[in-house]
Amino acid sequence: MQQFSSLLNKKLLKESILNSFKMLNPGVQFKNPVMFVTYIGAILTTIYLLYDFFAVDVTSFDIQLVIWLWFTVLFANFAESIAESKGKAHAASLKKTAIESYARQISNGVEIKIPSSELKKGDLIICEPGDVIPADGEVIKGIATVDESAITGESAPVIRESGGDRSAVTAGTKVLSDKLTIEVTSEVGDSFLDRMISLIEGAKRQKTPNELSLNILLSGLTILFLIVTISLKAFVSFTHEFSDKIITIPILVALVVCLIPTTISALLSAVGIAGIDRLVRRNVIAKSGRSVEAAGDVDVLILDKTGTITIGNRMATAFLPVIGVLEKDFAEVAQLASLSDETPEGRSIVILAKLEFALRAQSLDAKNSVVVPFSAKTRMSGMDFLDAEGKVIRIVRKGASDSIKKHIELLGGKYPETLDLAIQSIAKKGGTPLLVSDNKNIMGIIHLKDVIKGGIKERFREMRKMGIRTIMVTGDNPLTAAAIAAEAGVDDFIAEATPEMKLDLIKKEQNSGHLVAMTGDGTNDAPALAQADVAVALNTGTQASRDAGNMVDLDSNPTKLIDIVQIGKQLLMTRGALTTFSIANDVAKYFAIIPAIFSTLYLAENKTEGPLSHLNIMFLNSPKSAILSAIIFNALIIVALIPLALKGVKYEPKSADELLKTNICIYGIGGFIAPFIGIKLIDLIIQFVV
Repeated sequence: MQQFSSLLNKKLLKESILNSFKMLNPGVQFKNPVMFVTYIGAILTTIYLLYDFFAVDVTSFDIQLVIWLWFTVLFANFAESIAESKGKAHAASLKKTAIESYARQISNGVEIKIPSSELKKGDLIICEPGDVIPADGEVIKGIATVDESAITGESAPVIRESGGDRSAVTAGTKVLSDKLTIEVTSEVGDSFLDRMISLIEGAKRQKTPNELSLNILLSGLTILFLIVTISLKAFVSFTHEFSDKIITIPILVALVVCLIPTTISALLSAVGIAGIDRLVRRNVIAKSGRSVEAAGDVDVLILDKTGTITIGNRMATAFLPVIGVLEKDFAEVAQLASLSDETPEGRSIVILAKLEFALRAQSLDAKNSVVVPFSAKTRMSGMDFLDAEGKVIRIVRKGASDSIKKHIELLGGKYPETLDLAIQSIAKKGGTPLLVSDNKNIMGIIHLKDVIKGGIKERFREMRKMGIRTIMVTGDNPLTAAAIAAEAGVDDFIAEATPEMKLDLIKKEQNSGHLVAMTGDGTNDAPALAQADVAVALNTGTQASRDAGNMVDLDSNPTKLIDIVQIGKQLLMTRGALTTFSIANDVAKYFAIIPAIFSTLYLAENKTEGPLSHLNIMFLNSPKSAILSAIIFNALIIVALIPLALKGVKYEPKSADELLKTNICIYGIGGFIAPFIGIKLIDLIIQFVV
């Protein structure tokens, strides 16, 4: 409700109301069959009213019916317009970045300045600090920090470099440092920014399979009740002498509008648009409504380990000294060996020593110490301490077990074979053992491990409740993969995974009847992304992966895949809840309008009550007030449900059976009771006013 009320204070409300009238175009209305019937009914009653007006036979009852029928159509238009308003506002902010700019093109080895609108796919351009990148492209030379806040909303700059999985750049972003040579990968008007604006504005929004199926059902019900109403008119004309005076066109239209499922039909588009808007607010761009819908039906999640399930860098978690060495003394030596290590793992060792033993690196005399940086050749890092004459008197090293073993043996030390059991134990748990030596003595083992992201295990448990199976894919060895999978709580894992294995896995699951979602950022992920039903490409990834995915995560957060599935589920839950409410709502309205019509046809001899007046269980004041109350309620309930359609029902990880029970208990019973209360209150107000 807060989301809806916030819109009331903005100029977008005025735009939505204006759009509600613009959408009265028959071509627009025809897209929604149920509301098109209401639209035609409103036109017929208006013509009938004008005929009566010129015949001086118009009644206030007919005037009110016409007004509320048009309100029903306008409220349905308003629901869709208000749902689109936030997306249009977001698109407007993006358009500000799509201004005409100039590009520094490299042509035949010469740099020339041309309008960015003249760039073509394959052109080479140069961007330096302060330049706005004029087109989508791939960095083929250089490394630089880039401000992508205009696209993602995040103020922190990102690194873009040639090669690897962080080479894609987006039009409208700004280079902050260094120099990039970029190859243009999109034609004019087809950049990622252009597609984002188009998608957000909904210009290419298509109905999803679920939405189409529901539209077919609603259209079938509408045709059925149209036939019933036409048959009723024929039956009454045959059995009653003055039927034309009693069963008028406005009353017949009111009957149809109350019988057909106008409530859910009016809100159906709003629900779909709001689902896409919720993704936009999470900085995810869906290339089609189909992908959002598919996210709600996903039952297999394929996730990468590094950066998705784990934090992404191995962290020091324990100091394990050898026998005879105090843990604090070992931690101090480990910290000295890591001072020159600028990797996340090295920094984590320094931090762990500080947290566990309050050890702080003291300022070292540069003349008496020499930093030994990590080398891929030696696979070690550390520090050498010198005496006054510059002779090495102490050698501290940290590194892989086999490297440290060779190191101390060269110094004349002896490697304790008992350490092998501890090293193997750490490896079996999915950890990485690092040995630390002081001169020719082994001091102990540092246990590095992949740290599982907080709350990830609970989220996987929620997925399992919804019938979604999670599969972790990783390039790690089977032992490490098994340990991480067990700790994270995934249902299955694939170790030493290759791009071909990912693709084969997705095909296998799809051939078994499953809908699969996955995320990726590299060119080697592109085939699997193209195959997946819901494919989330990271914005920091390569152009190939962004083109292959049907969604793009602007934050480049791999765990966003879980949020996307939840939003998809919420969309389906919202549609199911509103459908349940609408059908129950229509059933209750029958008790108001049907007795009103029939009790008028079959009056008793005293012209006050007939045998069918007992159907008036709501004790409404009169047939006309009953019909008017029902049609007013039918219009107002659309407005009342707009906040629910926009916000969505509360997401809960439940099975389909549990969700059905919840829908019936809350929205089914609620939808049945609400009209009895609402129509009766409106009837009392009409009675009081009249």
